[in-house]
Order: sequence, then C-alpha cells, then structure tokens
Amino acid sequence: MTASLPLSGKRALVTGGARGIGAAIVRQLAADGADVAITYEKSAEKAEALAAEIRALGRKAVAVQADAGSVEGPKKAVEAAVSGLGGLDILVNNAGIAGGSLFADQSLADIDALINVNFRGVVLTTQAALPHLGEGGRIISISSVLADRVPFPGVTLYSATKSALQAFTLGLSRELGAQGITVNLVKPGATDTDMNPADGPNAPTMLSGISLGRYGQPSDIASAVAFLAGPGAAYITGTSILVDGGIGA
Repeated sequence: MTASLPLSGKRALVTGGARGIGAAIVRQLAADGADVAITYEKSAEKAEALAAEIRALGRKAVAVQADAGSVEGPKKAVEAAVSGLGGLDILVNNAGIAGGSLFADQSLADIDALINVNFRGVVLTTQAALPHLGEGGRIISISSVLADRVPFPGVTLYSATKSALQAFTLGLSRELGAQGITVNLVKPGATDTDMNPADGPNAPTMLSGISLGRYGQPSDIASAVAFLAGPGAAYITGTSILVDGGIGA
C-alpha cells in the first residue's frame, strides 16, 4: 500500500510563485501532494508554464495575475485561489522586491514600493486568507537573514520591511493559536536566484561570511517551507527558521 503524501488534499497559495524561490516552493508543495495557486505580477508565461507542470503531476494549479503592492491585488489573489482550488489550507507569503540603494537616495516611490510589497502586501494577503483557513491552517512568510543583521550598506529599508514581518508573525501566532493555525517565518540567506546570483558582483563578499562556503539553492528554502506546511510542524508557531548556510552564526 502506497503511503499518502504529507500534503495530500491540502490547498496552497504561494505569492510571487512564478520564479526563483517562489517557484521552488510551488514545486515542493506540489511534490508533497498539495494543489497550488501561484500569483505573479509580470511573469505570465513562467507562471502558466509552472502551473502546467504542476497539473502534469495530477494536482490542481492556477496562475493568477496580482500585484502584491496594490490594495486590490492581495484580495484578488486569495479569491482566485479559493475559487480555483476549492478552498485554502496553506498561505505562503513569498512575493517581495529588493532595494539596493542608500536610504538617503531613495525616492518616495522607492520607499512606498518596498513597504507596500514586502510588508503591506503580506498583511493584506494574510487578512484576506484568514476566513478561509481552518484548524491545521498554515501561514508561512519569507523574510531574510537581513532582518536580524545588516552587514553592509544599501539595504536599510529592505531590512526594515523584512524585520517587520517578524513582529507580525509573533503577534499573529498569538491571535490564531486557539484556532489551530500556525504562523511562522523563514529567513533565507544568500540564495542563488536572478535577484542575487551566485556569480554576481556581491558574491565574493557574501561567500566570505557563509559557514558552508556556498550560496543556498531555492530548493533549500522550499524544503523549510514544506516542513512548516506539513504535519511534522503542527506544534511549531511564532518561530523563525534561518536557512542561511551559517551566515548568521
């Protein structure tokens, strides 16, 4: 008799799931048995191709265009996920943008974009998802090792938005514990994506501080998310997991 997969019958929404870490999370959740909704802002072709890949595994998959930084986008994403999958059990707040300039040089548009996507988008998506999550529900947000320490200039506001997610996670875990819903945070370190490639100009500096001596892969982050989404993490809430190769040691 074949054992059931750990996320069989579960329905997940992954924001910003068309590429990079988000796409790895989508693939891992689907491999573990979940149906998955994917949001994207501009990467329609990649999102649709990934959804087709997930359907080929025998899972349901929907791709939804939604701007995480807008007021309407988060609600639209949740409604489309619930409609397409028939409900919602797991929310992964992955959508985010980087801000690589000195704070003094950032315009109001730069500031608004970072806050609206990296923090307000998480808040609004989570609030929209709450009515659909029941006992055993999971809320997992993607932060950054830069929420805890800022070893170089140029990421001040980015780090602040990622740090805000920690307080949000702690408080929400208190509010939702009685409902059996867990709320956790994953903090990646240097991860090889198009936003921060392992052969990019910042790589030598980053590698010098990583205990394992290499960049992480998106699949490393996805594995942590899948664990928190699964039955083995039922008693874990209000927690941050560093997936950073030891850069924070």
